[in-house]
Amino acid sequence: MTLTEQMTRLAKQAKTASRELAKLTTAEKNSCLLAMAEALERQADALKQANALDMEVGAKMGLSAAMLDRLKLDDKRIAAMSKGLREVAALPDPVGRILDERTRPNGLKLQKMSTPIGVVVIIYESRPNVTADAASLCFKSGNATILRGGKEALNSNQIIAKTMIEAGKQTLASFPEHGIQVVPTPEREAIPALLSLTQYVDLCMPRGGEGLIRAVAECSKVPVIKHYKGVCHVFVDADADLKMAEEIAFNAKCQRPAVCNAMETLLVDRKVARDFLPVIGQRLGEKRVQLRVDAEAEAILKSGIRNPRSEIKHATEQDWFTEYNDYILNIRVVDGVKAAIDHINYYGSAHSDAIVTRNEARARQFLAEVDSATVYWNASTRFTDGGEFGMGAEIGISTDKIGARGPMGLEELTSYKWVGIGNGQVRT
Repeated sequence: MTLTEQMTRLAKQAKTASRELAKLTTAEKNSCLLAMAEALERQADALKQANALDMEVGAKMGLSAAMLDRLKLDDKRIAAMSKGLREVAALPDPVGRILDERTRPNGLKLQKMSTPIGVVVIIYESRPNVTADAASLCFKSGNATILRGGKEALNSNQIIAKTMIEAGKQTLASFPEHGIQVVPTPEREAIPALLSLTQYVDLCMPRGGEGLIRAVAECSKVPVIKHYKGVCHVFVDADADLKMAEEIAFNAKCQRPAVCNAMETLLVDRKVARDFLPVIGQRLGEKRVQLRVDAEAEAILKSGIRNPRSEIKHATEQDWFTEYNDYILNIRVVDGVKAAIDHINYYGSAHSDAIVTRNEARARQFLAEVDSATVYWNASTRFTDGGEFGMGAEIGISTDKIGARGPMGLEELTSYKWVGIGNGQVRT
């Protein structure tokens, strides 16, 4: 069987399964999700064994420590996957909601009703927990999903999907086993082959680095929901509580630097730069964060930090556009909130940006004028996440302006149709 034939078979199976998924009741879907959660916990040892093989592959590929961390499955992350499935089961069913309702003068009743999208392809790198998150969200919203992870996570992704499918089949006789499928080959040519099948595939959502997402968007013939990168900012205003700013900035950069909602650039108002930069510079030194800075920040940091443990380099123009996914941080001193907003709107990626201030007027200006999918006042950018937003698991994050924007959960995985209810009306 050729690669094209293989992908066509996968997509056909998913389309058939999507019709069956759309018939399942909320109770049936929830019982399957709860059984899947229990099965992942029972199979924790097998999951970790498969993941150990992937960790060896990742190390041989030369993945960075941060990327290997994304790949790793341990008891805590397996428990988090199970918890995510249970949270999805507890959420309201997004299918069948009446979004709008009106009755025309001729008595024709119109209802706008939420429906599944159909077949959703998820393309992602490293993080095997995405397999459980994406499959559970698509299943609850009545969509069939085709999962295509990176070759470094193939063993982990396959066993997670297999565990979920087996649990679903044991729970429900009518469980459509092709509602969750993993692309079995790591060949790159599988992606354009799959995304050319517009008669079967309804939507693609890539998750990963900018290179992956751009490659998917350029080759896909089906609609793509995406964000290219996460160049996220924290702006420390002149009226900030500097201790709060220190904690927020450190969390945004260091809590998990390899994810898309980690801070890549710290902007500091000139009026507090001499007080704040040496403190945050010393703190970032605990994690050996490399600092790429403008001239003003460089002078303050080099004169103000005792025994610096971070390398300090002059930032290039390209650095301000860069998503590092690592212990590297840009720092710039700016002249007020307007300068910070201008910097973010020019260099940012419209993902997640935060202001730390006690000045409500400046906060409101920042929240209104920063053109990003998620903006924060006195909180870390690390909260841009479906789980943190109360969506259960997360299917992805979108910086597009048409359709879903920001963290995407169940509601973002539905479309809608108009239902007309009449009693013999004809148009004249």
